[in-house]
Amino acid sequence: MGNTQVQPPEDAFCNLDTREGLPVVQLYVMPSVFVAVLILGLPLNLLSLWIFFHRLRRWTRSTVFLFNLTLVDTSWLLALPLLIHYHLDQLYWSLGLPLCRTVRMLYHNYFYLSIFFVSCISVDRYLAIVHPLRSLVLLGRRQTCVLCVVVWVVALVFSIPVATMTLIQTCPESNRTVCTLYMLLSENEETLPYSLFCSTIGFLFPLLSICYCGLRSVGELRRRPCRHDPQNKKRRLRRVLSAALVLFALFYLPYHMSRNVAILMRTVYPDDPYSWRLADMAFALEMCFCSLITCVNPLFSCFIGHQFKREFRGSFAVLFPRCPGMQVASISNIQTRMKVRNKQRMATVSPVCALSAPRS
Repeated sequence: MGNTQVQPPEDAFCNLDTREGLPVVQLYVMPSVFVAVLILGLPLNLLSLWIFFHRLRRWTRSTVFLFNLTLVDTSWLLALPLLIHYHLDQLYWSLGLPLCRTVRMLYHNYFYLSIFFVSCISVDRYLAIVHPLRSLVLLGRRQTCVLCVVVWVVALVFSIPVATMTLIQTCPESNRTVCTLYMLLSENEETLPYSLFCSTIGFLFPLLSICYCGLRSVGELRRRPCRHDPQNKKRRLRRVLSAALVLFALFYLPYHMSRNVAILMRTVYPDDPYSWRLADMAFALEMCFCSLITCVNPLFSCFIGHQFKREFRGSFAVLFPRCPGMQVASISNIQTRMKVRNKQRMATVSPVCALSAPRS
């Protein structure tokens, strides 16, 4: 434990008095929520990965982004047992500094990767509607894969300061080692600028891009002459835009607000730990709530991806054939596949009359 730092007691980690709000959240609420998220989210995301690998034959750009979103959630869920053990063990971290930094970086990383890939899906819809021909050049299959790699690298670089600010501290009274969160440290000369930077680049800019892409796309669809919409572009656009904005409003906005307030309270009242407690508890509760994103993202994929939704329901029908409605879903899935195959056979012998609009 050469990297363990002995500092003045941090109330957020060392004070476990269950008569106060924050210790109750850390000792009981957090592990309970994390266990529920792991039980519910891991099967959903593993099933989603199986569908991506074995059921989806045609991958669009949105499918690639949704796959990466599922990969992000799964990687976080696989690391979640370490945090569950930590909170169930009375905030005693015995796994060393490297794992402590890795877990804290993973949480930060998965959070912003989710934001970036949701934003990519919104931009993809915008390009497909407003710049359909140019989008085939800007975001072909190879370019889409390269963009996903860039997003992963940028998010990783984005989270490196978290590792440098994460410490293993020793509580003087109990000699208990804790894995700190940079947001809840009393010395915050670096934390507030970094948190504001992340909030601006990792939250505000993606939110503005989603709003811009949505408004431009809606305007483009309204500008076009009224005609039959066989690809349901308007409905799909409304789904993507509404789902993205709901995610930002429910999860991402409250998280950034509570995080910045918790750090700001330490800056404004550096010598009054009692004034931090309400903000700390709000942020801890928000961390619990934001872990639900890993369970919501598979539903997000079903909501905006018609092909994924069909295969997801079909897989549930196979796994749980006795559940109400699953047999109907299975029959519907088979009928849909037969219709697609018939269309493909007809397309091989029918002359092409006109070029259809490019699909993403």
